Amino acid sequence: MSDGRSGPGSGGGAAVLRALHRRPSPADPLVLPGPWDAAGARVLVEAGFPALATPSAAIAASLGYEDGRTPADEMFAAVARIARAVDVPVSADVEGGYGLAPKELVERLLEAGAVGCNLEDSSHGVLKDPRRHADWLAEVRSAAADQLFVNARIDTFLYGVTDPDRAIERAALYVAAGADCVYPIGAPHALLPLLRSGIQGPVNVLAPLGDGGDGGGEGLSLAELGERGATRITFGPGLQRRANRALREIAERLG
Repeated sequence: MSDGRSGPGSGGGAAVLRALHRRPSPADPLVLPGPWDAAGARVLVEAGFPALATPSAAIAASLGYEDGRTPADEMFAAVARIARAVDVPVSADVEGGYGLAPKELVERLLEAGAVGCNLEDSSHGVLKDPRRHADWLAEVRSAAADQLFVNARIDTFLYGVTDPDRAIERAALYVAAGADCVYPIGAPHALLPLLRSGIQGPVNVLAPLGDGGDGGGEGLSLAELGERGATRITFGPGLQRRANRALREIAERLG
């Protein structure tokens, strides 16, 4: 893994994160594991990962909330604890932005030490109008200038819109609005070459860990996902679910 470390929240952090997305080979995608607390973040950095991407679902679970129910203040506080604990760029999953105006959202992300963000295009299980969402993303980009790497999540596959052209159309709008990367979450990995051919710029793909709800278990290696079109790979709550399973096994042996 290449090393792109920078001080948390440093002015060059977003530039470092952008540079990490310029991969030397399709078979070498950027792998961004997702810590849910400071201790886990340190473990991942010590393992050599050059950047981290917090998963909102895992942070919610660690704080005792259902996914999507974490109060904004608690989410930003959790991100801040993670960013303070490490010296690599941290991108924060802040769901749909918690109803904050773009300027305030950007300010709170930067105050937390994040140099990137993941923003969803659905709300309460309903897809947002893509043009209105693109306009909102453009406001986020304007407020952030070059200080944040913006990953625009596309939720069509999550909500039964299986036509890849719909995801490609949304991606084009979001990239034109200034998104640095798009994330067609839940897209079947068989469709990655088609999505890759129709999308300009980096593509985020959810890794298959096979624990349920974290990308399926399609049997592809990270390198194979890269060859199919993944620029970067994240894990959602999958790593936390694996950790919880290991803890459960330990607890059962102790019981």
